[in-house]
Amino acid sequence: MTLDKGTLIHNRYRIVDILGQGGMGSVYRAIDENLGVSVALKENLFTTDEYARQFRLEAVILANLRHPNLPRVSDHFVLGDLGQYLVMDFIEGEDLRYRMERVGMLEEDEAVHIGAAMCDALAYLHTRKPPILHRDLKPGNVKIAPDGHIYLVDFGLAKVYQSASQATTTGARAMTPGYSPPEQYGTARTDPRTDIYSLGATLYAALTGIIPEDGLARAMDNAQLTPLRKRNSKVSRKLSATIEKAMAVDPSDRFQTAEEFKAALLTSKSLTQQAPGSYKVIPPPPDAAASQASRDIQATVVDDEKPVNGGKKTPGPVPSNSAQTHEDQPFVSPLKRQKERERKRRASLVRFAVFAAILLLAAGIFLVLSPDVVPAEVRGLVPFLVPTATQTFTPTPSSTPTQAPTATSTLEPTNTPRPSPTATFTFTPTPQEAATESASGDVTPTSEFLIAMGGGSGQMAFASERLGAPQIFLSDLSGENAFQVTNMPNGACQPSWSPDGLRIVFISPCRRSEETYSDASLYIINADGTGLTTLDASPGGNFDPAWSPKGDKIVFTSLRSGQMELFVIDVNDVAQVQQLTRGEMRVESRMPAWSPDGSQLVYVVKRVGVNQVWMMNSDGTEPAQIIRSGQAYNDYLPDWSPRNDTIIFNQRCAKTFCNPYLLSTSATDRSSEQGLRLPFNLTYIENIDYSPDGFYIAFEGSEESLNIDVYLMTLSGGDRVRLTSGPEGDFDPAWRPVVQQP
Repeated sequence: MTLDKGTLIHNRYRIVDILGQGGMGSVYRAIDENLGVSVALKENLFTTDEYARQFRLEAVILANLRHPNLPRVSDHFVLGDLGQYLVMDFIEGEDLRYRMERVGMLEEDEAVHIGAAMCDALAYLHTRKPPILHRDLKPGNVKIAPDGHIYLVDFGLAKVYQSASQATTTGARAMTPGYSPPEQYGTARTDPRTDIYSLGATLYAALTGIIPEDGLARAMDNAQLTPLRKRNSKVSRKLSATIEKAMAVDPSDRFQTAEEFKAALLTSKSLTQQAPGSYKVIPPPPDAAASQASRDIQATVVDDEKPVNGGKKTPGPVPSNSAQTHEDQPFVSPLKRQKERERKRRASLVRFAVFAAILLLAAGIFLVLSPDVVPAEVRGLVPFLVPTATQTFTPTPSSTPTQAPTATSTLEPTNTPRPSPTATFTFTPTPQEAATESASGDVTPTSEFLIAMGGGSGQMAFASERLGAPQIFLSDLSGENAFQVTNMPNGACQPSWSPDGLRIVFISPCRRSEETYSDASLYIINADGTGLTTLDASPGGNFDPAWSPKGDKIVFTSLRSGQMELFVIDVNDVAQVQQLTRGEMRVESRMPAWSPDGSQLVYVVKRVGVNQVWMMNSDGTEPAQIIRSGQAYNDYLPDWSPRNDTIIFNQRCAKTFCNPYLLSTSATDRSSEQGLRLPFNLTYIENIDYSPDGFYIAFEGSEESLNIDVYLMTLSGGDRVRLTSGPEGDFDPAWRPVVQQP
């Protein structure tokens, strides 16, 4: 049970805020009312005799540590059957991971000073009797105080190391992909060289802005470490060689002690040794420290482990390629952040240009249509604005469909060329906006004279049961001129567009809208219904396809491993299929959606009986749960805004029946793990698809009747349009991008 803010426990510590949560308990920031100082309060909710003994042992070990680069443990107490608590120094400031995001790649001298300080802390830990291993050194656990002092924090995974012939005294261990050495996976023995590898990987990331290749993958020859200087040529050869040696796959090839690693770091920059605890870096600015405080994770890697079998810890289920824990927040490289800032600036300029053009056009229309208000000599100043009564908006210069969709379905898929669906369509959001004819015969222009709604091609693909088995249809944004794209004998659904708007990936068989499709395969077809090809027909069922923004890959859900996992396939080489997730038993992943730059995926994990929204890098690394709605709700069907500002997802009640809600969360700010419910006045709303410009959404919905149709509306709920209205089921809307002619 999470402690509320303001709670006073042990008659001394008043809770200020929660810093982190995990399967074993929470970590809080509290005020020691006896001394008037901030402390970090680590909670252990499991009180079995064996686990309580281990927790007390950890408290005794840590309480005896005294080093200028380590926080102190000052208290340990038990509250009856409620749990045990460990009280540690609360370190103000920012962690290294936050500094990397704030300033980008670190300078060499700063990285060396951080490395030397961490070597001092590790050398102290490793020379205790018995030695202590940290086993989770990473940027999030390196803290920089407001005076520039450097601390190694978070001893949630610290273990006592007995001897060269014995493993650590307590069982479960966690891995952070990229920072953990190969021996930390599985049951291999860890020793002080494990921490040396992790420190080397931390300095590699600090100097390059990129997490290094995973240690286990390197050990299995599935990956090679990219030379540090290839990612940052400004780093000296001596320093890069020192860091790469610390990250050797074989422990015998690394530095054997932290003191040896420290000496090599200082020699690489011709720096002299300083007394332990005297290495400092540039302090974080006050605003950075304040921003970091809200998401501070000092002592908060509370792993998802739980005591079973008489108190012995076993890892809780965490979906990832091979790791069982991860950074509390997804790491975003400075290079990616810089590209994102540049993309946002370009987008702002484009929006400003479009807005200015609309204002100029509106002014011109007013001038030419209001001769009684505007004098002729003023109107004469804008001769380029000539009114026309026949102007229409043409998304792409191609022919108009002349053939209506057939009303019968054949027994085999047909690839008969169809009229091009990139025809001239106009869109009228509401009858009030339709062009009207005045008494004088003038025509009032409508919104279709300006720009296609949603910034795309002005068309929508969706699945419809109007011919019996579902098929993919394409229509304009008024719901008219529907064009049948597929003709699969067992139905087709779940369309996803290629970024050039020319092709669709879909699944078949699809007999109706279902939760899973156990026998479905992936197909690609041209937008005009030609060129049907099979993309992946592996047994087990493949569904939930999503085409990458670059157009080279498609991510999808597959049952080929015996449960739902995410895979990605190369569109140009279908033999190249990579598995992205490997969850524990009964931990499944599905419903992926790409970030606008294709570097990340938001997806759904079914875990502990409910669906949760997670995020990871597009290569499957750094999985992290971003929404925590608890056991009472299922979160599912996320979609990432093309503007990279919002992720929208659905939510249902997990224990009782309720219609789905629609919630949103920031796509970049991970300070909150709660979704914001959107107040749309609809009986039913589900399966959102953003428009290409990110200002509109298409969705499956229902207003008063029980019939599910496809709708469009703005993000604020305005300009709602019912795209389909027949009694048949219409679902899986997919907004067509702007067509790029080959």
